[in-house]
Amino acid sequence: MHYADLAVVVVYLLGITWFGARFRRSQKSLKDYFLGGRTAPWWAIALSIVSAETSTLTIIGTPTLAFAGNFGFLQVVFGYLLARLVISTLFLPHYFRGEMFTAYELMERRFGPRLRKLTAGTFLVVRALAEGVRVFAISIVISIILGTGEMASIILIVCLTLFYTFEGGMTAVIWTDVVQMALHVFGAIVSLVVILHQIPGGWAHVVAVAAPLGKFKVFDFSFSLTPEFFSRTYSFWAGIVGGTFLTTASHGTEQLMVQRLLAARSRRESRAALFASWGVIVFQFALFLVIGVILFVFYRETGAVPPDPPDRLYPQFIWNQLPPGLAGLVIAAILAAAMSNLSAALNSLASTTIMDFVKAIERPGRRSEASYLKMARWATVAWGILLVAIGYAARHWGSVLEAGLTVASIAYGGLLGVFLLGVLARRVGEPAAMTGMLAGLAAVIALKLETAVAWTWYVAAGTAITFATAWVASFIFGERKWPKQA
Repeated sequence: MHYADLAVVVVYLLGITWFGARFRRSQKSLKDYFLGGRTAPWWAIALSIVSAETSTLTIIGTPTLAFAGNFGFLQVVFGYLLARLVISTLFLPHYFRGEMFTAYELMERRFGPRLRKLTAGTFLVVRALAEGVRVFAISIVISIILGTGEMASIILIVCLTLFYTFEGGMTAVIWTDVVQMALHVFGAIVSLVVILHQIPGGWAHVVAVAAPLGKFKVFDFSFSLTPEFFSRTYSFWAGIVGGTFLTTASHGTEQLMVQRLLAARSRRESRAALFASWGVIVFQFALFLVIGVILFVFYRETGAVPPDPPDRLYPQFIWNQLPPGLAGLVIAAILAAAMSNLSAALNSLASTTIMDFVKAIERPGRRSEASYLKMARWATVAWGILLVAIGYAARHWGSVLEAGLTVASIAYGGLLGVFLLGVLARRVGEPAAMTGMLAGLAAVIALKLETAVAWTWYVAAGTAITFATAWVASFIFGERKWPKQA
């Protein structure tokens, strides 16, 4: 343990906490606390989207995928672009029709209050579970640095992030995301260069060793309607279909992402932020996959034993192998990604709790804006405590990257299905939509528990079942066509 590294990490943690807390003065209303007053520029929102989309799961999980396999994960990323086209065409026009705070207000506007609560409640459960996995991922890094237990590591990082999120709201989330995004990309580039210099022959030797083993392979175009085909996680077809449906659901229906889109000054700037974020995402995933291949060559050439569990591979190498000071910088960069995602999750969980449950059921004017703002802050604290508990439980859920994606994918199909029904199917009403969503959720749970189908197919399957079931149910319930303007 080097004091220079610890100093860098401690300075970062204290500095970013102080920076985020400074935005408290601008928090005068729920619009300020949950949407940043809609004053953030599109490029800042784009970087904030990337921070939420990548997180610590990407930083410590993606190198492991390339270390054990190849670049096949990039096939999922190509589906992310198609998803952005769908979101900008189908969902954004509805989100910017009037002033909305959460994605689930659209469900009440189109279907009714019960479906709003069902979709909002689903988000709360899914995001809490998925974020719990990410909190555990943070603890892996903290425990390597400080040698603390996992529980102490989880509490430390949640408390620091909770403090500035409690104080500064969405404004703090967005602008700390910008700082943290720049830091963790810079840290990844620095670590790549340093690791590469530890391999005799450099990049040329990495290519010479890794290429014949297929480590740089991206595409798998094989296709067959067999159980084996659907159980393969990273193929071109699973990537395009899975990536498209997963991202349409996460960015188009989940409050964690939709809240950022709603924080833009206009629909045009929201669209610009959405598409700009994809370019950065591709660069980031490619960067961490390259790091994974370089680490593969390093361990192969030196004969060293990789750490167990595999998710410790990248952070442990950094801490043990990089020069003093640089190791602290890169570890701080990993923590930056973790804290930016966690702060956004806390704010989005609080916004859904207050706007879709508390404020939605109370009569207008019952509480003052200041009262709701105070309640929003304490809802943030409550979710922080719950995430500590879930993060501790997530220790036994397997690979942090795939565990996080799997948890989210189970419920995303139902969410995306009812949102698509809302904008595409005029004859479906609230009872049929709720029936379809529950059927889609049950079907995906069955896929997870009873089959070997890969998680990349979950969202597509859940969406299709939700849509089809609701459509059939609309005839059973005798529902009529919804007005066109809805």
